[in-house]
Amino acid sequence: VQLQASGGGLVQAGGSLRLSCAASGFTFSRYVMGWFRQAPGKEREFVSAITLTGGSTSYADSVKGRVTCSRDNAKNTVYLQMYNLKPEDTAVYYCAAASTWSRTANVAAYDFWGQGTLVTVSS
Repeated sequence: VQLQASGGGLVQAGGSLRLSCAASGFTFSRYVMGWFRQAPGKEREFVSAITLTGGSTSYADSVKGRVTCSRDNAKNTVYLQMYNLKPEDTAVYYCAAASTWSRTANVAAYDFWGQGTLVTVSS
């Protein structure tokens, strides 16, 4: 199993980034996909999740309205489009896969994790 996140980088406040996470080694279309982030010295926190077909999404209040999660099951890839980035969005962003939709904001609900991609937002 591999989840390869990419697309992070340095961006100015107000800017945009699109993160990608390419999955392999499991049946991607059978898994809920989630995004989490972890800032230095803080716990990993939920950002977004998307259902098997992409028909439903959920977002943390801190990013709602500034983030869009999508997936392409033909490409085994999940995306996180981020707009109007703020310095407090600075973190390592991780993608993860869960077998069920329940408790998708909970780290423990996820079976597989990627290595993370760093997003740095300068003020």
